Formats: sequence, C-alpha cells, structure tokens
Amino acid sequence: MIINSMKSIITDRQKELLQFIYEYVKDTGYSPNFEEMREYLDVVSNQSVLGLLKKLEANNFIRKDNSIARSVKISSDGFKVLGISPLIAYLGTTSAGLPLEAVEISGEWEITPESDVAQFSNNVFLLKISGDSMINAGIEDDDIVLVKEQKEFISGDIVLAQVGDSSTIKRFISEDKPPYIYLKPENPKYQIIPFTDEMELKGKVISVLKNGQWKPVK
Repeated sequence: MIINSMKSIITDRQKELLQFIYEYVKDTGYSPNFEEMREYLDVVSNQSVLGLLKKLEANNFIRKDNSIARSVKISSDGFKVLGISPLIAYLGTTSAGLPLEAVEISGEWEITPESDVAQFSNNVFLLKISGDSMINAGIEDDDIVLVKEQKEFISGDIVLAQVGDSSTIKRFISEDKPPYIYLKPENPKYQIIPFTDEMELKGKVISVLKNGQWKPVK
C-alpha cells in the first residue's frame, strides 16, 4: 500500500531522474551534478533539472544540501519507489588494533538486502576491520562493521574514533575514576587509549557482518 501511494505521486520524468541518480551514485560513490543530469535528461537548462529535484525533495524521495556540491541523497522512500535496496557507503578499512590512517569515502558502495539496517541507510556506512583488538566484542580481522553516524554516546558504546589523522574502533568508556574517559580495546594484549582533545567520536558500531548475516556487537 505504501509503495503504491508513492508511485501515484511520482511522475515518469521524476522517476527517470531518480533512477539516474541511483545508478550514478552506485557507479561513482557520489551524486551527479546539474550538467550530468541535464545531459542525461536531454534538456537545455538547469531550471528543468532543478524543478524535478524540487518535486523529488518535496515528496521526500531525495535529500540535498544546497551548500555542498554533489550532495543529493536518495531517501528510504526514494529507494522504495524505485523498488530497489538502499545503498550504504563503504569507506574502506579502519583499525581494531593501533590507529590507522584516516579513511575517506572511496567511491565504493554496498547494496543492502531488505533488513533492519535499511532504516539507517542515510546515515550509516560500512568499514572493513584491520586488527584483533576487538575480538572479545565479536569483531575480528577482516570483518565488515556497520557504523551509524551520531553526536552523542554513552559509556560502553563501541565507536569509530578519530585520533588525530587516524581512526580506530574501540569501546568508549566514561567513569568517575582515572583515567575517566578513554577508549578500551576488547583484547587484553592491547592498552587503553586515554581520551584527549584531539580525539573525536564519529559514529557507533551497531552491527557486524558474520557469514553473510548482520549480528549485534557485544
């Protein structure tokens, strides 16, 4: 019923553009610019493209940030109206050992099957783990983890932390005794990392891919 109602408020031309955005993002890792959308639709002016984008945004099929180039994101309703699974950004490799060089979006994307993670598709990304410091939390070398971007964390969360120019996966601990706030590995051969002003928590690890299935972290 939901999908049918959505199809009734999207025109063929809007859906054509939405499909093009999906295919472009899947192939490149970022959204097309106005010129690329205009050429695909075979129209003369950017205004024609802008009109279609405004309609898609008004109906919650896309989200965009006008202050950032190539910022069009397909929403969960957009994926539903196309009848396809959501895309999740695959950023690369991060460390579950000593911090590694920070990772950036590399243009790779994963298509997720219909599952509980689909509802998070607009603010999650995938990372491949390097190292064994989180094995007691069920996160092992070469595992894929699902990270949800957020700003607030509680003690005990497994987090992606930015440590200067590096990133790492650890358990965030905040308590009323020294060292008070720190990152805790889940392998006794590694030491805790005291929290400093140069550290930033980027997201919470919410699931780990094991044998083709998403499992909760411990």
